[in-house]
Amino acid sequence: MSSTPSVIGWSHSRFGRLPHEGVQDLIAEVSAEAVTDAGLQPADIGGIYVGVFNNGFSKQSFEAALVGAGNKQLARIPAARVENACASGSAALFAALDFVEAGRGKAALVIGAEKMTATVPHVLDDVLLGATHRKTEAEAGSFAGVFGALAARYADRFGDPREALAAIAAKNHRHGVANPYAHLRTDLGFEFCATESERNPRVAGPLLRTDCSMVSDGAAALVVAAPPLARRARRAVAVTARAQANEPLPVSERRDPLRWDGAATAFHTALAEAGLRTTELDLMELHDCFTLAELLQYEAFGLASQGKGGEVLAEGTTQREGALPVNVSGGLKARGHPVGATGVSQHIMAAMQLTGEAGEMQLPKAERAAVFNMGGVAVANYATVLERS
Repeated sequence: MSSTPSVIGWSHSRFGRLPHEGVQDLIAEVSAEAVTDAGLQPADIGGIYVGVFNNGFSKQSFEAALVGAGNKQLARIPAARVENACASGSAALFAALDFVEAGRGKAALVIGAEKMTATVPHVLDDVLLGATHRKTEAEAGSFAGVFGALAARYADRFGDPREALAAIAAKNHRHGVANPYAHLRTDLGFEFCATESERNPRVAGPLLRTDCSMVSDGAAALVVAAPPLARRARRAVAVTARAQANEPLPVSERRDPLRWDGAATAFHTALAEAGLRTTELDLMELHDCFTLAELLQYEAFGLASQGKGGEVLAEGTTQREGALPVNVSGGLKARGHPVGATGVSQHIMAAMQLTGEAGEMQLPKAERAAVFNMGGVAVANYATVLERS
């Protein structure tokens, strides 16, 4: 742990329908604040890594250069954009960690951002379909359609997961009430999430609106630093272990679309590298782009056997009061899912817990956390273990 980089500062915008004109303004809101929060000057930053999906949300690309366009003090620092669908934020973080671990610089700035709400719904659906295999999955009509088909398959094989999905939605919305950055700070309750209604219509297959993360704008930034710099910081969260694993992009090419092998490999590899068991974690931030995704992650990570993820919810294991709290920040479901910002946001939410800075979200005991962020239908899988230094 003494040789690994640490997270030493961060900044996080509110997520939601924001007035910012575009990604440049969102990035500008968090970039300088993260550097200041780390106790550094722009000259201390050796590299900048930016996670943005875009893919048609905006005609303005070249997002790495937008950092300097919004903050002239950062304009001459080497910067690169990293894109890996919904895992773009974690991909940017991993690139920054590689940069620091390789000794290319003592500190790096990681930024994730997305402006989504200015895009009309039918265009937005098409943009997000870019994170699927269009040749075989475009007929689903939307990203939700792909997950809806998976939910229907799950129901056919294991029985209707409606109660489990509703329990995940209700849990994450209850948790999100305490998060000042969240898009929706409303406790919707289990019955509302479980019931199809005019206010909670069916979206795709068995999935209701409450099973789907929201379309959000937002940005988040953090600073990672080498050990000598981290030891001088006012606080540091060690990146104890991390792993990435991939699955075939076409869901049809997998041995079992409901068994997320890539997610399992990334998670268990990171845990093994950290020398930890799942039971030694104090919290997890998981990628609940749809409630089904969180359910399948329970099963992939060994919290339950396949088809039995609902038992974890029935036992209350993943509630904030449970043995292993999951998405105490509200997750993507309540916090929001501005695609490029999500992975960075997840790591900040975990770091805030580990440093005792989570405010009303704070857990009584938080020393070790796992973060899981994925791109596409569990195609690009990133797992990180963070520990209080």
